[in-house]
Formats: sequence, structure tokens, C-alpha cells
Amino acid sequence: MTTRADTQAAEEAANEAPPAGDSTPSGDSAPSGDSAPSGDSAPAGAGDIKLGGAHLGDKVFKIGTGAFGALVLALPFVMIVMLYAASRPAIAKFGFGFLTGTSWDPVREDFGALPFIWGTVVSSLIALLLAVPVSLGVAIFLSELCPLKLRRPLGFLVELLAAIPSVVYGFWGIFVMVPWLRETVEPALVKWFGFLPLFRGQPLGFGMLAAGLVLAIMIVPTIASISREVLRAVPDTQREAAQGLGATPWDTIRVAVLPSARSGIVGAIILGLNRALGETMAVTMVIGNRPKISTSLLDPAYTMASVIANEFTEADKDIYVSALSQIGLLLFAVALIMNLVARWLVASVRRRTVGGKAT
Repeated sequence: MTTRADTQAAEEAANEAPPAGDSTPSGDSAPSGDSAPSGDSAPAGAGDIKLGGAHLGDKVFKIGTGAFGALVLALPFVMIVMLYAASRPAIAKFGFGFLTGTSWDPVREDFGALPFIWGTVVSSLIALLLAVPVSLGVAIFLSELCPLKLRRPLGFLVELLAAIPSVVYGFWGIFVMVPWLRETVEPALVKWFGFLPLFRGQPLGFGMLAAGLVLAIMIVPTIASISREVLRAVPDTQREAAQGLGATPWDTIRVAVLPSARSGIVGAIILGLNRALGETMAVTMVIGNRPKISTSLLDPAYTMASVIANEFTEADKDIYVSALSQIGLLLFAVALIMNLVARWLVASVRRRTVGGKAT
């Protein structure tokens, strides 16, 4: 029979016993030296080849990706060098007068780029004036107002416009848009606004207005698609906060959505402008291709991309080829400047927005 003293002795012995985690394994239960992990044991993947303290695969991947990045950075510089080398005869002969000259006479070897610069800039600005309101309206509708069932199909149709080849736009412009402009739009412009220099002349259909219109149609999907994604990236909490204060849908878009998306929208517009500056085929087919400067939007004109596409295969003299190469160098410089301006605008707008100054 167990006595009270025996019970107390058993409890004291249990309290004095060390916990199970602190127990020292016996010699029989201790793991052998072969199976016990040691500080020198190699981690997983120790069999991989090492080179200079790093895995060979990491070295190869780093070098390869670095080479690709360097190639992308070097390609524009190589293009500039090659274009400059090809343009040196024209630069040496015409100098700064090439930028201000208005004559383009391959027979007399007299070349000036101002008509092409004028046509490129004016047609691109016309395209922006026509495309930006439409693009922003499409982007706002698809991101804020469109029913969910229609949002995806309509967005797909807008993006599909960007996939249409430019030559298709050109053919459509020749057979549909140009006759419509010649028979309907331009006669009305001459009748009602003929007193303005912008709308004087004969309604030919082919001209600066046609080029600006076809460019506007081509850059709408670019601006609209990017602007839609920028608007959808605005946090819903900003919309909910505005609606909680009693804002209407238009007030919500104007106060809570557009200020936050301003920098992205500016970037989308500049990307559309770059697309318009470099467009060749569609513009060549509808602008009329006449190297003259005219204030009338109804008169034919010429762009830098169009003259290169039209006349490069016909250039039979070195100075002729050099003049076309210099125009290509100018077009490259214009695109580069516009990209730098775009980055500056986006950065400045973002700083004002983050600083709380955007309204």
C-alpha cells in the first residue's frame, strides 16, 4: 500500500527531473557521426559549378542580359553615327541653310528640308487636335461609364484599330475619305470659312487635312488604350470617397480620377504624337506629296517620312542620297526630342500630383 510519504517523494522526484527537451541522449540513441549534420556540410545545390564565388549559371545570365541591354542602348547611337556619316556631304554643302531652304530640286542639286519639316509638324498637330478629345472620351467611357458586359468587347474593337496595317488606312483614305473630303467637307469649309487662310484653295481632297485626318484615326487606339489602363489604375477608394461626399459621376471623374491619371494621359498623348511623326505609308498616299509650304490645309504637302519613302530608290547622285539621309537624321532627332519632352512632362506632372497641387 502506497503511503503519503511515498507519494510526496514521487512528486519531488518528478519536479527535480529535467525536461524532456534538455535530456541528454544516451550513447545508444545518439546519432552516429556519419549522420549528424556538421558545420561543414554542403547545402543543396553544392554540386553546381561555381566561378569566382558565384554559380556559373548566374554569371552567364547576368552577362547575357547585360549584353542585351547594352545592345538596345548602343543601337540608337549606331543609327545616329551611320545617318550622320551618310549626311556629311549634304551638311558640308548646305550647312544650316538645309533646315531653312524651301527648294527641292534634284536636277539642280538644290535641297532644302523646311517644306518637309512643315508638313510633318502640321499634319501631326492636326492629328493630335482631332484625336485627343476622341481618345479621352473613349478611355473615360470604357473605364468609368461603360457596362461591364460591353467593356471587354468595345475595348477589343478599339485595340483592333491599332493592328490594321497603315497601307490599309491609306487605301481607305484614297477611295473613301478623299472623295468625301473633296465633294462634301472641303467645299463646305471653303464656303463658310474661306476668308481664313487655313481654308483657302481648291477642294482637291488630297492635302494636309486628309493626312491629319487619317493620322488622327490611326493614333486614336494608341492614346485611348493607354489612357484607359491609366484610368483603371486609379484606386477605387478615390472614387468611393468622392461619391461619399455626394459627387456626381462627372464630378468624380473630374476631381478624383483625372488628376491622378494626368501624367499617364500626357505620356499616352506623346506616344500618339510619336506615332504620327513617323507614319509613312498612309500619309504618303493621301497628303499629295508636293514640297511647298502653304498655310491652307486644303493644299498638298509633304512629310519627312514620305519623301524618304518616295525618292530614296530614285536617288541617283551622292548628294541626293546624302540629302535624304539628312532628312532621316532630322526625323530621328525630332522623335528623340519628343521622347525627352514626354519624359519631362510626365515627371513634372507626377511631381505636381504627388505634391497635392493637381486640381
